[in-house]
Amino acid sequence: MSRPARPSFPTPVLIETTEALAALCARLRTEEFVTVDTEFMRERTYWPELCVVQLAGTGDVAVVDALAEGIDLAPLGELFADPAVLKVFHAARQDIEIFVLRYGAVPTPLFDTQVAAMVAGFGDQAGYDTLVQTLAGGQIDKAHRFSDWAARPLSPAQLAYAAADVTWLRIVYEQLRDRLARDHRLEWVGEEMAVLADPATYRAEPEDMWLRLRPRSTNRRYLGMVRALAAWREREAQRINIPRQRLLKDETLLEIAASAPETPEGLARARGISKGFAEGRTGVALLEAIANARALPEDALPVVPRGTEGAARPSPALVALLKVLLAAKCEQHHVAPRLVAVSEDLDRLAQGEDAGVPALHGWRREVFGADALALRDGRTALGVAGRQVRLIPV
Repeated sequence: MSRPARPSFPTPVLIETTEALAALCARLRTEEFVTVDTEFMRERTYWPELCVVQLAGTGDVAVVDALAEGIDLAPLGELFADPAVLKVFHAARQDIEIFVLRYGAVPTPLFDTQVAAMVAGFGDQAGYDTLVQTLAGGQIDKAHRFSDWAARPLSPAQLAYAAADVTWLRIVYEQLRDRLARDHRLEWVGEEMAVLADPATYRAEPEDMWLRLRPRSTNRRYLGMVRALAAWREREAQRINIPRQRLLKDETLLEIAASAPETPEGLARARGISKGFAEGRTGVALLEAIANARALPEDALPVVPRGTEGAARPSPALVALLKVLLAAKCEQHHVAPRLVAVSEDLDRLAQGEDAGVPALHGWRREVFGADALALRDGRTALGVAGRQVRLIPV
């Protein structure tokens, strides 16, 4: 697909008042699609601090100062809720999380060019810089990627960088949209957008946070302690608005779960726990969470998660064969393997646990799932022909 000629973008405008934002959003609501990006700070907080919102239409490129004194971002919420305007992002999850927290809803309808690029054959890691260069013939200046976006005033270089993210994105979107339409794959992207459009995707449930720690144990009492402490940490980090790792590091949490101290002195013996922490309000609350977890009845304890020591494991050889098949089929169809199946999917297929495996449904089944079942069940084998992996009927 040929790249378009280098465009002449509208001059970026800094939006610092509610009135200017309302006028901008009114114009953008007449557009077929609008490109969106954000700049935020999260290094020192649990909740992301929205600093800048970038928007671009056919005749507008705007950098909205979300920290401007007195500005009301309600017009943005109205734009994001307008079903007649497609909202285009790249790597949308963190941006959408911010808007879900602020407006209580996912911008709709939406399109993520990172996902689209994976469907279009740009690989598992479809970086924005690469897409801009490949599809639009442009360059993104990375110098301000890690700017302090909460500092004011914003510099001209910051404004130019922020505006570039949404101007080039318009061309990237159009090129990907046309390519996917030509290859009859727009529906594939639509299935992925359904996940991004679900508000549950952006909710961190404290009771589920322990699963991220991947505790390597089959002791249900210990796992119950890990679950309780991870849930406590998440709620406490949310309450005081600091990153969970700054409150209590993963390795410290797992150590405390193993020792289950009953006193501040015992708690202070854990790595990374000071005497002041253990004897203070936070330490008292943590000891209370430990005591509550210790009192849980057996039937309230969690089950052993997949992949922990002692749990049934799939045949490594069969999993390896499925990985080869996945790579071969994705190469044939020019789609990123990670979008079709992840390691857990392959493990479940190897063990015959087919229920709920995404690779066995929709377009993924067509690309990989049906052949994966045939390989696992011995109806086909893998071979090599012309230096390419092929399926051979058995």
